[in-house]
Amino acid sequence: MSSVKPTEINFHKVSRILELSFADGSTFNLPCEYLRVYSPSAEVAGHGPGQETLQIGKEDVNISRVEPVGHYALNLIFDDNHHTGIYSWEYLYQLGENYEIKWASYLERLEAAGHKHSSTRTE
Repeated sequence: MSSVKPTEINFHKVSRILELSFADGSTFNLPCEYLRVYSPSAEVAGHGPGQETLQIGKEDVNISRVEPVGHYALNLIFDDNHHTGIYSWEYLYQLGENYEIKWASYLERLEAAGHKHSSTRTE
């Protein structure tokens, strides 16, 4: 589907936001922390449902580099040396479309694990 491919990709290093615009008119501003804790890598996502690993202490993570992977994805190189997740256009779109639900779920899981999120961000 052509609407799933981004028409524009901008990384804002200071605010730590990856901005993606898609052909269907959707625009998503995805924080680095969010992208890092929802990395599609096996290290974070596991090898199947229920195998996810909660990422703790990623509030200040930033992206060092954004690298294209063919015409279908991005490889995000994070400053904590995480670099193994390939973010397909479809996955990035899903992360943007479901941001509020996924972010709330992440914060709830952190709290359940006894970790107080240090950010007051309300995105």
